Amino acid sequence: MRYAAITGWGMAVPDRVLTNADLEALVDTSDEWIVSRTGIRERRIAGPGDSNTSLAVAASRDALAKAGRVPADIDLIITATFTPDLFLASQACMIQAELGGSAAAFDINAACAGFVYALASATSFIRSGMYRTILVVGVDTQTRFIDYTDRATCVLFGDGAGAVLLEATGEPRGELASVLGADGSGVQALYVPGWTWDDGPAGDDPTAAVLGPRPRLDTHPAMLMQGNEVFRFAVKVMCDAARQVVLKAGLSLDDVDMLIPHQANRRIIDAAARTLALPRDRVWINIDRYGNTSAASIPMALTEAVAAGKVAEGDNLVFVAFGGGLSWAASLVRWGTAGVERCRADGGAAAAPPADG
Repeated sequence: MRYAAITGWGMAVPDRVLTNADLEALVDTSDEWIVSRTGIRERRIAGPGDSNTSLAVAASRDALAKAGRVPADIDLIITATFTPDLFLASQACMIQAELGGSAAAFDINAACAGFVYALASATSFIRSGMYRTILVVGVDTQTRFIDYTDRATCVLFGDGAGAVLLEATGEPRGELASVLGADGSGVQALYVPGWTWDDGPAGDDPTAAVLGPRPRLDTHPAMLMQGNEVFRFAVKVMCDAARQVVLKAGLSLDDVDMLIPHQANRRIIDAAARTLALPRDRVWINIDRYGNTSAASIPMALTEAVAAGKVAEGDNLVFVAFGGGLSWAASLVRWGTAGVERCRADGGAAAAPPADG
């Protein structure tokens, strides 16, 4: 059997801090109201020198350094994001351009569940034998799409990036099971508007007579959310997905050493932990300092949990997330790097393609 151990991990956030006191000057809210309903005290927001690319590259370099690897060692980069710096090319290609190397690269958009989707995809590539070393990045600069007059959304979101490096091993490390799901009927519960049709008078547009009405991009799209609906969905799906992935891995909740959930709302996390009967010291929470960082939240939380000495070789971790789509995902990860050095010694290059391909 081939597995995909996590050998490197890292994170990056903007320098600019937006506190609850700052938000009191923008909307009808208070620190007490925000903390009691979300658990958030501050969040980081991208400044003029920040971008999806700059944050993702910083987190990736952190992960590579911890793994003792360099960009030339990477076979594939998978980036989870819904806020790429460009529509074309992919965010993953822009990360590769900054890091160096010649890895294949593509993006995944599953909103806040994107990192777990990307982790499952990367694990499948390694277990198939196609690749040996894959960089998985979760990054979003979603405050660019927040209306800071909308109290329902502006208090929740922050920007950041997290990355992990996966490497092949013959030992049961890395993701042992995953659960991915979506319910597209819930799209309108959480989304950012995109294209609309301009059916006004043609005016001086020389193409209108031939092409007719043209789609145009909303120049200032802002996130829209039905908070109560998302809350109800989140609590149920977080618990269901966590149970399912633990069962799929052949384990029980008693075997879980740490739950690392998507950091969307402290009340959602607490409700899920109570339902799963997991004590506070087995649930990692950092939402108070970063808010909801979407696809970055789980790798950022993982990086901090490891730095705090809360994760050890052989520990069973559960990553679980939900997001726009409505999408959800869970992963059972066994922590550690057992067998990785042996696989490196066997040859670090990706498996050769078949003769006909």
